[in-house]
Amino acid sequence: MKKILILLLITCSLQAQSEYPQDYFKNPLDITLVLSGTFGELRSSHFHAGLDFKTQQKEGLKVYTSAEGYVSRIKISHYGYGKALYITHPNGYTTVYGHLQKFSERLEKYIKECQYEKESYEVEVFPSSEELLVASNEVIAYSGNTGGSGGPHLHFEIRDNLERPINPMLFGIDVKDTKAPFVSAVYAYPKDEHAVINGKNERVPLRLIPQKNGSYEVEKISAYGHIGFGITSYDKQDLAPNNNGLSNIQTFFNGNKSLEIDFRRFSFDESKHIKRLIDYAYYKEKKSRIQKLFIEKNNPLSLYKDAYDNGYVRIEDSTSSVYKIRIRDYKGNETWVNVPINGKHEKVGIDPYEVILNKTLISVNEPTTLDEGNVMVDFYKNTVYDDVHIDFKVNSDTLYLHKDNIPLQKNFYIHYDLSNYKSEHLDKVYIARMYGFYNRPSYVSTKRRGNVLSARSKTLGTYALAMDTIAPTIKPINFQNKKWLSKYRYLKVKIDDDLSGISKYRATVNGKWILMEYDYKTKMLVHDFNDNIVKDTKNDLKIIVTDNVGNSSTFEATFFRK
Repeated sequence: MKKILILLLITCSLQAQSEYPQDYFKNPLDITLVLSGTFGELRSSHFHAGLDFKTQQKEGLKVYTSAEGYVSRIKISHYGYGKALYITHPNGYTTVYGHLQKFSERLEKYIKECQYEKESYEVEVFPSSEELLVASNEVIAYSGNTGGSGGPHLHFEIRDNLERPINPMLFGIDVKDTKAPFVSAVYAYPKDEHAVINGKNERVPLRLIPQKNGSYEVEKISAYGHIGFGITSYDKQDLAPNNNGLSNIQTFFNGNKSLEIDFRRFSFDESKHIKRLIDYAYYKEKKSRIQKLFIEKNNPLSLYKDAYDNGYVRIEDSTSSVYKIRIRDYKGNETWVNVPINGKHEKVGIDPYEVILNKTLISVNEPTTLDEGNVMVDFYKNTVYDDVHIDFKVNSDTLYLHKDNIPLQKNFYIHYDLSNYKSEHLDKVYIARMYGFYNRPSYVSTKRRGNVLSARSKTLGTYALAMDTIAPTIKPINFQNKKWLSKYRYLKVKIDDDLSGISKYRATVNGKWILMEYDYKTKMLVHDFNDNIVKDTKNDLKIIVTDNVGNSSTFEATFFRK
C-alpha cells in the first residue's frame, strides 16, 4: 500500500510538470540565479507577474534569450517595465525581459530608428515574425534599472498564448531554496454579525506559538458561527535575505480540505483584484498584507481551488475543532499552522447604527452620484465590492471622501465646477489628492471641459483644487554654455517640477530632434552622442519642458564638438 501511495505521488508530480515543457527555456542570465521577487508575490496593487533576478547590485549584465524565437514586441516607457523586450517562441509561449539598460546592437539600432521616426523616447512596436529572429542563448540586451524598478535587476516572465503569466519555475527555471516559509501573524474573521471569536465580532489577532519542528501552534480560541482566517506569511531563498511570496496555501477543517490558493498562473485582468485577497483596510493602516483564507463575494480571482463553503468554517456550540493551514513555496518546503477551536456561543452587543451614522451608502448594484456645492462624484455600478457607507463632505474646494481603507474595483469620477471660481490663472488649476500630515497636493490626471474639471481615481481620500503657476526647472549637469564637449559621450540635464509634475519634453540640436532618455527616479535627461545625430562643430541645444498644467520652460545653450 505504501509503495502504491509513493507511486501515485510521483505520477501526480510528473503530470503537474508535464503540463509545461521542461528544459525548453534556459536561464536568461549567466550567473547563479538569486531572486529578489517571486511569481505571484503580493505587490501594492497587483500580483507580481514574473521572477525578479538580482544582478549583483549593478547594471549591464548580459541578458540571453531563454529560447529561440522572434522579437514580437518592444516597449519603452518611463514607468512600468521601462525598456522591455518580448520574444515569442515556436511552442506558443512568450518570454518577457524588463527594466533593461539597453538592447543588443542590432535591436538597439532597430528601436532607435523607431524613436527618431516618432520623435519620442516612449515607443511601442510589434515587429513581424520574420523581422527580428533570435537564436537560443543569444545576447539580446543588458540588465538595468529602467522604469518602475527599485534597484538593478532583471524582470523575467513566461506567458502563454492568451498572455497569461505563468510561474517560470514550472518550466524548469531553478533557484536554490531549502528554507520553509515562515508565518508572522494569524487572524480570525467573523463572516457576519452572528459570528463570535474570543467574545468579539471583529477581526481578532491570534497568539502564534512557534514550535521546534518549524510548525506553529495557535493558542486555543473560542468561537461560534461562520468564521474565516487570514495569515501574514513569507518565504525566503537560500542565497538572499529578502522576504518573498508563497506558492501555495491549503486549509483543512477537522481533516477535510477547506480551500486552496495556488499562485501558478493568473491573468492581468484579474491582478487588480489583489485588493480582495488581502485585508485592504489593515494593509493601509499597518503596511502589512494579511492574506484572507476565505472568498468574499465579488471576488473573481482564479487562484482558488477546492473551496468548500468559500473557505469559511462553521463552529457549533460545545464542540472541539481543529483548523490547519499548510503553506508551501515552489520547491515544496512547507510550514503548518495548527488552530484549535472551542465552540462557545456568546452574545456580542453590536450597534447597527454606530458604523453608518452620518455616512452615505455606495451600492454595488446601483450607480450613485454625490453632489454638494461645486463638487460632484460619480460611482458607477460595481465600483465597490460590497455595499459600503462612506464619509462625504465638501468644504470650500476640498472634498473629503472617506479614507483609503475600502478597496475599489473600478474608478470613481470627480467633477469640479469652476463657474464661480475667481482666479486669473484658471487654466493652471487641477485636481489633486492630498497626502500626508501636511496635506501636500499630488496631481491627479485632470481633464477640462468648459468650466468643469474632471478626474478619476480608484483611491478614496481627500481631494482638492490646486494651482501650479511655476514652470519646470532645467539644469545642465555635465556641461556649460559655449564649452567643448568632444570628449563626452553623454549630454546630461536635470529637469524637475515641484507641483503638477513633468508632462512632456522636447530636445533639439540645430533644430533637429534628438533622443534624450528620461529617468523619473533621478530626474535626468540623457543624450548619447553615439547616436551620431550631432555632427556639426557648433551646436545650438534647445530643450523645452512642460508640466501637467501647461507651464513651460525653455533652456538654450551652445556647445562645440570635433
